[in-house]
Amino acid sequence: MTGMLASVKNLAEAELVLNANVDIIDLKQPEFGALGALSVELVAEIVAKINRRCVVSATVGDLPMDADLIFNAVSEMAKTGVDFVKIGFFPDGNWLSIVQKLGDLTENTRLIAVLFADTKPDFAIISELKKANFAGVMLDTMHKKNGSLTQIMSPETIAEFVEFAKKEALICGLAGSLRWENIAELLPFDADYLGFRGALCNQHNRVGELDLNALQMIYSAVRATI
Repeated sequence: MTGMLASVKNLAEAELVLNANVDIIDLKQPEFGALGALSVELVAEIVAKINRRCVVSATVGDLPMDADLIFNAVSEMAKTGVDFVKIGFFPDGNWLSIVQKLGDLTENTRLIAVLFADTKPDFAIISELKKANFAGVMLDTMHKKNGSLTQIMSPETIAEFVEFAKKEALICGLAGSLRWENIAELLPFDADYLGFRGALCNQHNRVGELDLNALQMIYSAVRATI
């Protein structure tokens, strides 16, 4: 069964999606980029308020591909008590060295790598994520105004991504400016989660406020196969 991930930027939004029974509450600041980070202090506050009633993930920001910088950011975010820490793998930099360095954290911290469809990522990195004991991998989009995941990447390539992830027994998520109309075409891929932000907001404005009606509509569509 495919679950629903909802990205939120503050405690009020976290409580709203918690009451809507989403599967993962994802903490990030959309004003700061594709994976903009909230402060570790705010993340820790939200994690404490959620108090294990829902799985919580948090991003570490749109960081340069520097292994030491990312390692330190992940280490700090992990101290908040989130269930998953998400790391964006942006173009340039030595991905393999970053994955290997982060492997030192995976004994105590569950890491999710985020690949960006619009950068044409090499899915071969997925096997390296498994070797480093990452918990999962997501496919997202970096440039939100260029269209949804389904507009940027072919169904065949999305299916290939999911197949790679499942072969390595990694948690698998699909996101990237997804809207209600994308859900029916993505559910057959059987990813573990579909992730949403803009579709949950007023006028699909990802930096705006959440809209309860939109949240309920997306939730119902994801649950349609149950």
